[in-house]
Amino acid sequence: MKFRKVSQLVLVSALGLAVAFVLSGCLLVSIDYIFVADSAGTTAGSAGQIQTFATDAASGALRPINQAVSSGGSTPVALTTTADNLNLYAANQSNNALVHFTVADDGTLTQKESVTVPFVPTSIAVNKAGSFIYVVGGSNPGKIAVYPLSSGNIGGLASSLSLTVPGNPTDLLVPTGVNVLTNGSSVYVCAWDQSAYNPGNTVTSSANPGWVYGFNVGSGGALTAAGGSPYQASIKPTGIASDPTNRFVYVTDYASNTLIGYTVQSTGILNFLVNGPFKTGNQPTAVTIDPRGLYLYVPNSLSNTVSGFAITLATGTPTTVVATSGTGSLVTDTQPVATIIDPALGRFLYTANYLGNSISGFRIDPNTGTLTATQATPYPTAAHPAAIAAVPHGNHAIQAVAP
Repeated sequence: MKFRKVSQLVLVSALGLAVAFVLSGCLLVSIDYIFVADSAGTTAGSAGQIQTFATDAASGALRPINQAVSSGGSTPVALTTTADNLNLYAANQSNNALVHFTVADDGTLTQKESVTVPFVPTSIAVNKAGSFIYVVGGSNPGKIAVYPLSSGNIGGLASSLSLTVPGNPTDLLVPTGVNVLTNGSSVYVCAWDQSAYNPGNTVTSSANPGWVYGFNVGSGGALTAAGGSPYQASIKPTGIASDPTNRFVYVTDYASNTLIGYTVQSTGILNFLVNGPFKTGNQPTAVTIDPRGLYLYVPNSLSNTVSGFAITLATGTPTTVVATSGTGSLVTDTQPVATIIDPALGRFLYTANYLGNSISGFRIDPNTGTLTATQATPYPTAAHPAAIAAVPHGNHAIQAVAP
């Protein structure tokens, strides 16, 4: 009898080990942490917050982890990270706050210092060296501010420059995006002139409405205008990105439903790609490029789609990628306003959907650039997600394969 009980115990233990082995093989393997800034929290009375999601390596599915943290204000509009993946920054419009968070190995965010920007911020970017953070915003005039970083910590304001429309210095200029070349040599800001383009209201200026401002970065982060800056950029530019080889800059135009491309000269000067602009969906709001510089993606806020393009390496020309649906784009949830490609594998794309209160996910085919929806997309967020950023999991290498 005792022998039978022992045998049963051994059998149960063996079965338990077998089940544990099978379950361990089904555990999710996280490759990235995705951060999304929401304009409202999930509890009554809460203001802006940042949620953290883990990315599954196999499916690209997202799952919420950790406790959401305050964004340091309300109406957060921009997130960015340092290249070492140890720091996250949030820009809040309600209190003009630029807030620094450290990122732990498990994705936990810890708020550090906060500085008050001397204008309402709209976009932020950090150079690859992690030595400066650039903030744009304001209006009449628009501005760009430079803050030094030391081990991720934000220092005092280093410089601030006004952005004005050539020949019309009193026009109401609205900066919408900022980008730093990978080599850190130049900074570009896209902006639009509300005095020249103001649907449904009075137009008071005959100036070209869309612009890109180029700056060369000098000692101590000092900015000097690149030759010929600012450069025309159609009507209402909203998003800006550069490729990893520092040769091309791309800008989305919200009003004309196009993507504008530029070549970058050695002195930071921008020249139009000769065969542009390139058609997108309706009201494109942002642009992102995969780590290899091969594919470019644009979320279209009115169409609720993502447009994909393959970049011709010799010329920078973006060519429409045909998605599995055969339309050249894939459907997101309602009003995608920001996008990110996962930094670990460079194989998943995510959009923050402002009115959908969600994140949409897509798998990128590494050979063709086509998109397919990830498992269980879209993923619920709190109210009005407006910005998105990502870092690789603490023990995962970064995808950084240059073309």
